[in-house]
Amino acid sequence: MKKYSYLLLAASLAFGCERSGTPLLITEGSDLSVSSPFESKLAKGATDTFRVHLEKGALASGFADQVSVDVVVKVFGPEGQLLREFDSPARGPEPFQFTSEGGVYKIVVTPFQEGEGDYVIMLDRVEAVATTNEGKIDQLMRFAMGAGETVPGATVAVVKDGKVVFSKGYGFANLEYDIRNSSTTIFHVASVSKQFTGFAIAMLADQGKVSMDDDIRKYLPEMHDFGKKITLSHLVHHTSGLRDQWSLLALAGWRLDDVITREQVLRLIFNQKELNFEPGEEMLYCNTGFTLLAEIVSRVTGQSFAEWTKANMFDPLGMKNTLFYDDHEKIVRGRAYSYYKNDKGELKKSVLSYANVGATSLFTTVEDLALWAVNFENVSVGNDNIMKMMDERYILNKGDTMGYGFGQGIGSYKGLVNKTHGGADAGYRTFINRFPGQRFSVIVFSNLASFNPGNIAYQIADIFLADQLTEVPPKPSEAPPAGDDQPKEAFETSSVVLSEYTGRFYSPELETAYTLEVVNDTLVAHHQRHDDIKLTIKQKDGFSSSAWWTGNIDFTRNSSNAIYGFKVNAGRVRNVAFEKQ
Repeated sequence: MKKYSYLLLAASLAFGCERSGTPLLITEGSDLSVSSPFESKLAKGATDTFRVHLEKGALASGFADQVSVDVVVKVFGPEGQLLREFDSPARGPEPFQFTSEGGVYKIVVTPFQEGEGDYVIMLDRVEAVATTNEGKIDQLMRFAMGAGETVPGATVAVVKDGKVVFSKGYGFANLEYDIRNSSTTIFHVASVSKQFTGFAIAMLADQGKVSMDDDIRKYLPEMHDFGKKITLSHLVHHTSGLRDQWSLLALAGWRLDDVITREQVLRLIFNQKELNFEPGEEMLYCNTGFTLLAEIVSRVTGQSFAEWTKANMFDPLGMKNTLFYDDHEKIVRGRAYSYYKNDKGELKKSVLSYANVGATSLFTTVEDLALWAVNFENVSVGNDNIMKMMDERYILNKGDTMGYGFGQGIGSYKGLVNKTHGGADAGYRTFINRFPGQRFSVIVFSNLASFNPGNIAYQIADIFLADQLTEVPPKPSEAPPAGDDQPKEAFETSSVVLSEYTGRFYSPELETAYTLEVVNDTLVAHHQRHDDIKLTIKQKDGFSSSAWWTGNIDFTRNSSNAIYGFKVNAGRVRNVAFEKQ
């Protein structure tokens, strides 16, 4: 290991490590100093340990630049206790941060999964922990955004007792034009949209225009008759059994950065002939249900979903920068673009061209969403009955109660009831976290795919609600049930004849086909709109795939033992049948 002059992440800024004339980082007993990188090479199974001697009240942060090895960074306290572990999935900088109670801390770097290679570690900042809530959020956001001056960022709003007590933007909304994020920057909030769709259907139910127990085919006669009644309540609670639209689209050959319209999504939904499970049997997150709810609102009211929600929800609440985006060509001034980092740590544009609403596509700002949060405390749009419906949790057929209302998760955090929802589309990451009993909400939006808004929202709650939160001890783990401990016999693949599984396979429900052939002793699935998908045999007639939308593929045989098709099970879609042609 050697110290050297290395301009790692030139945009990183070195901040001092002084507090009222007292050093926060004590040179004696420290292997690292601010802005002085160390280069190291890790062998398989090797470990590097760095000591950092800090005064009490110091906030230290830095990163390990994963030059040619993926690393895990662990921070241990003066008593040897593990404080935090940092392991993001991408290469590039692996950031770490911790607060000192005084003493010598150890930063331990190990290769991920027996890897080996070069990395560089550096402390980029040691400063006093902020004394104000605003300062603590700033410190938290600087770390969350990572090194660099011109990076995508985030916006934050904190609401207490009906008022916005903090709102601010960080980083850039648009990197190409150097436009910064602010509290009025408009974001695509992805699945946070669902609670607005849930609220809309609750308003119609309260007005007697729909019933939550209605069969959806009353409003959507194009839907296939599955032989089981699917209700509006099933849709809003993710218990319908319908296959998820995004998985279906990808399996049908769509890229999720294609232009995807309402009409295209509905056509695919209406063409499905099977369910994942019987309605009410399970809860499985399903975007399809909320797309259909938006369509029902439109058909019942005679207005587009975007028009109706504007007139009945957004305008009355004063949400002037909020809309459902149902036209991918529509100009929206002041909106943030979305970004992601590739495997090399390079920033790239993450394209999003949706023209469908209900499950997603709400455009709003953190300040507008603050008005939405306040409406749950001081109701001006809606009424007590609608608010009660929003908290209504579904009871499955077998009697289990689900922790999900009309587009919001209902749970608890450190002893306090909270209601949440997150969203993720393209490079947008969003989260709303409400604590009704404390009349407190945190809203975090980001335009970087690797950003974790939920984690930030909870840490901000820790700052503002510190005197009300309780540490809830984890439940003791239960011993696994007694069973046969004998190792299962591995499936013998040498006798498999891959050519048996080749041919062209077509799905009538998706109106698409995959061609399977053997390439270099590997079964490969070809689709005209996707990269080739490698299939790995796991069991007799069962393969796993290298693409999330094809998941597991199970081949089916006829009475003559010949392959006549296969079924795809991939997360939120089950048993999608393809027939051999």
